[in-house]
Amino acid sequence: MADGRRRAYIGSFTAAGGPGIVTAEVDPGSGALTVLSSVNAVQDPSYLTLAPDGKTLYAVSETADGAVAAYRVDGDKPDPAGRPVPVDGSGPTHLGLFAGHVLTANYGSGSVTAVPVRPDGTLARSASSVLRHSGAGPHTPRQQGPHAHHVQPDPSGRWAVSVDLGTDSVRVCTLTDGALALHRETALRPGSGPRHLAFHPRGSHAYVVNELRPSVTVCRWDAATGVLTSLSETPVLPGAPARDAYPSGIVTSPDGRFVWTATRGEDVLSVLAVEGEELRLVTTVHCGGHWPRALAASDGFLYVANERSGDVTWFAVDPLTGVPRRGGSIRVTAASCVALG
Repeated sequence: MADGRRRAYIGSFTAAGGPGIVTAEVDPGSGALTVLSSVNAVQDPSYLTLAPDGKTLYAVSETADGAVAAYRVDGDKPDPAGRPVPVDGSGPTHLGLFAGHVLTANYGSGSVTAVPVRPDGTLARSASSVLRHSGAGPHTPRQQGPHAHHVQPDPSGRWAVSVDLGTDSVRVCTLTDGALALHRETALRPGSGPRHLAFHPRGSHAYVVNELRPSVTVCRWDAATGVLTSLSETPVLPGAPARDAYPSGIVTSPDGRFVWTATRGEDVLSVLAVEGEELRLVTTVHCGGHWPRALAASDGFLYVANERSGDVTWFAVDPLTGVPRRGGSIRVTAASCVALG
């Protein structure tokens, strides 16, 4: 930010009473959040991402019609920058910036959409491409068809990677002249229900958290060829869960030593140590609320959006063990994600 203060942007489900997008100030010493403002300009802005220059914030509108919106963030309150743009897909749950476009993962329609970004950060009036997934999985009724849940660029910036819960696969794509094209699809364990993905900081590996099985799939990533190879699967819970677990978010530590996941049905965060091409479950800690939907990590702190308890909790992370220690929380009804600026 121009004033030197750090911001956190918090998405929420307005259909469940959420305030839209909340802006909070981040204390650099304690990680504490202080609410500054909120803006309710689009319905259900459930996932957010910042432009690299920190001047523009993008949000999905996770509705049946599906849209993406841009905001200027040069003050304490995001300012809508143009009208929301339809993504020609339903239920967008995630978005990422890639090759001059915003990409959205559309859960309901099982597709990925590309919307061009203008030089000033605003969005073009319509999508340039929609790549529709195909396939199904053995878990009924969650896998009767494709359900794209996550999309982002790889660390090299050469490829777009999308995770599909319905087809138990990760797709690697290209974007040329505004058109998305499938490069390669990697199959994961049938019925695992992959949800989100996080790359190791060195870009050599990717970690996929599975929603239908409480686990993380470790994959090797070759940026030169755009090939993702599944290596192993590690549980995120000690023993079998007492009920449906529903893992959700995943992030890696900036130094690449740890991976953290959230599991909604158990209300826990899992700490996994990176040991070469394997992960080891270290411990689990309470998430500080109920139904942790998404995680964000920065500067020794971990942030958790707890959807059903309606709060965002921050944790200080032990640099040696990777274990988070609760610091505090702020109230955000139906909180769904945290984007750190």
